[in-house]
Amino acid sequence: MTTLVIVRHAKAERPAGVADEDRPLTRRGHADAAAAGAWLAARGYRPDLVLCSPARRTRQTWRAVAAALTASGAPEVHFDDALYHGDTKDALDLLRRVPATAGSVLLVGHNPTVSMLSSLLAGGTDGDSDGLRTSGIAVHVHDGGWAELGPGAAPVTASHTARASG
Repeated sequence: MTTLVIVRHAKAERPAGVADEDRPLTRRGHADAAAAGAWLAARGYRPDLVLCSPARRTRQTWRAVAAALTASGAPEVHFDDALYHGDTKDALDLLRRVPATAGSVLLVGHNPTVSMLSSLLAGGTDGDSDGLRTSGIAVHVHDGGWAELGPGAAPVTASHTARASG
């Protein structure tokens, strides 16, 4: 059995003159990402491997999530351009190459890719490009290995949109 936790990056700024890949999180985004980590930690979701887009906002989201999850040791983290420049097929191909030793993977990425990937894995036919809001989480469980991951193979077992209180 494998577990995939998909996290859409937290709310990001859109400053003039800053390249999309370099957009930082807003103050609220940092707080919401920390809330996402707290939600995952409270439910025992601790990844063996993290796959993260190299964009600034996804790296910042992962760091805030990690603060709540890494008390018992930090997982291996891979920053992959396919999660920034690629599409749903690229993300699925990346997941299919995850080593069998990783029982749980946390993927931090962008819409529409993460929402469409979540929908595809859960058995959706057209993909929902707006399904995950910023700081949204979808937990998928698959009875097989990563190489067999495909459409309808991993239903959503939990979901949450993290929002900081206050």
